[in-house]
Amino acid sequence: MSAIGSRPNDDVVRSQYLASLDEQSRDWELVLRESHHRMKNTLTLLGASVRRDFTRAGARDVSVAVDRFERRLVAFGRLYQLLSDSDDVSAVDVEAFFENLCAALSEAVLEPAGIRCEAAIESGTLSASQCHRLALMLTELVTNAAKHAFPTRNGALIRIEVAHHDDAWFCTVADNGIGATGPLQGTGSRILEGLARSIHARLQGEAGQGGTRVTIVMPAAA
Repeated sequence: MSAIGSRPNDDVVRSQYLASLDEQSRDWELVLRESHHRMKNTLTLLGASVRRDFTRAGARDVSVAVDRFERRLVAFGRLYQLLSDSDDVSAVDVEAFFENLCAALSEAVLEPAGIRCEAAIESGTLSASQCHRLALMLTELVTNAAKHAFPTRNGALIRIEVAHHDDAWFCTVADNGIGATGPLQGTGSRILEGLARSIHARLQGEAGQGGTRVTIVMPAAA
């Protein structure tokens, strides 16, 4: 009697297991798409800054431009190291992690484009997975702002804030650029939405003459 009744239960367990594997596969594909998208965008920014430096450089300034290019490559290496999910870490120091991320983003992406970066990061801990997803989303938002918010670079500023209150983490990227004319679109938008769902977060945005501000709101217990 028990053997006959166990088969439906086995089918349910097997179905749940396969559904879990399918969800993990989709989640991994999302991260891979973001990694490819991020590499494409950052290399585009790097290429533009290199062309600008070497076009302006005279014969005596070539060595300076080469040194600057080398520093940017090193900064890109640090950035991608931070964006790599670490399986051997269970908890991450939020303040140290995101200060390092902001420093790498500033040196690799923003400073070459003539954009200042400010950061205000509160202390706390998050899982490695949460930090990784938030870092991917913040990097996407910062890179998007660097590419589109500043047709002229005078006084360009991007501010990154990571704060914790009301049992949630609030991660904000704000710029003083021209202000977005509509919602994020394209591959970057779909990846952001997918990453937000993967950590039970939501995106809030506002734009005006003072610039654009996008906040990721993630439950502390996600």
